[in-house]
Amino acid sequence: MQTEADYYALFEAYQRGELAAGARADLEARLSADPRLGQRYAEFEELTGTLRAYAERRRTRQLLGGLHTAMLAAEEAPAAEEKQVGGLSVSVSPRLSISRTERRLREFWHGHRATMGVAASVAVMAVFSTLLGVEWYRASKNQTSLYGYNVMRLEINKIKRSQQALIRKVDRKIEGVVPPPVIDSKFSGTGFALTADGYIVTSAHVIQGSDAQKADSVQIEGRDHQRYHAETVYADVKHDLAILRIKDRKFNGFGKLPYTFKGGQADLGERVYTLGYPREDVVYGEGALSARSGFGGDTAFYQVSIPLNPGNSGGPLLDGQGNLIGVVSGRQDDVLGAAFATKSSYLVRLVDSLKNKQPVQAYHLPHTNQLAGAGRPQQLKRLQDFVFVVKVYE
Repeated sequence: MQTEADYYALFEAYQRGELAAGARADLEARLSADPRLGQRYAEFEELTGTLRAYAERRRTRQLLGGLHTAMLAAEEAPAAEEKQVGGLSVSVSPRLSISRTERRLREFWHGHRATMGVAASVAVMAVFSTLLGVEWYRASKNQTSLYGYNVMRLEINKIKRSQQALIRKVDRKIEGVVPPPVIDSKFSGTGFALTADGYIVTSAHVIQGSDAQKADSVQIEGRDHQRYHAETVYADVKHDLAILRIKDRKFNGFGKLPYTFKGGQADLGERVYTLGYPREDVVYGEGALSARSGFGGDTAFYQVSIPLNPGNSGGPLLDGQGNLIGVVSGRQDDVLGAAFATKSSYLVRLVDSLKNKQPVQAYHLPHTNQLAGAGRPQQLKRLQDFVFVVKVYE
């Protein structure tokens, strides 16, 4: 029966290449077939690796010690000169000359080497901890960028808006009119109608930070500047989807939606387009479906070659026939024109899962596509009445 020492001797001979070809092949076959033997060999490699590293450190330490001793001997050697000894001229080894300041620095270093090493380590750790803390703080305050992925939520320029509000306030006071209080929106994005009776789809990150229970925290604004207050019904952060519901009594429906929601996959290379609100007016963008997976290979998203800007988040992504195939989410910072959209199939699944869970009336998704066969300008004219600005207030 082989002992642990026998195994270690065998492994050592194997590593040194001292085994015959047959014995070496036999051992390699046993290592592949026998997990316990493989574990022993792994432990042997770990042990010998540790011992080799320790021996290397000792050799390095001894080498440094020898160099240090040689430097000290050179410092203490007599000065280079010729002396007359018994009538003969004798050359003496030269002496290394150092200044008084350098000598004091060396004495200080020899006396405080360990302390300075610890201090340097603490300083390095403090620098990295500070950088990491700053990065965490930025991530907690700004959710719009994460490792090269930039979501397309628009953050309102509060300073500019406050200045404009102050100017209006002064003008109205001069005219003797008391201005109404100004409420600044915090974020904005795009949304579009999910059903004719007031349900709207947007990206989950657009409403992130809003209070769904707070009155008037989310507002929907259409192309005709008609405004409605909305509440969050459901948010799916993983797939960046959110469903809102208009709660104003004056709202009486959108009318029949002209598009349908595609439940399957779109084709690679297919021409696609979107409408959104990166500015006050609706903006059209066109491109192609460039990948069936999104950022980091996420199969819940498409990659499309459409230039996007903050405010496009939550906008509809449609194919050439007017079928809604996705919901715009974000873009990749370091790749020009690489944008991402949540697949409509995940939206359809979300709606189906909510029909029996939410305490609201059933979702009536459209089943007739009125955009198919129409030219792009005609499609856009019919579509823009169902695309909205989503504003989130503090």
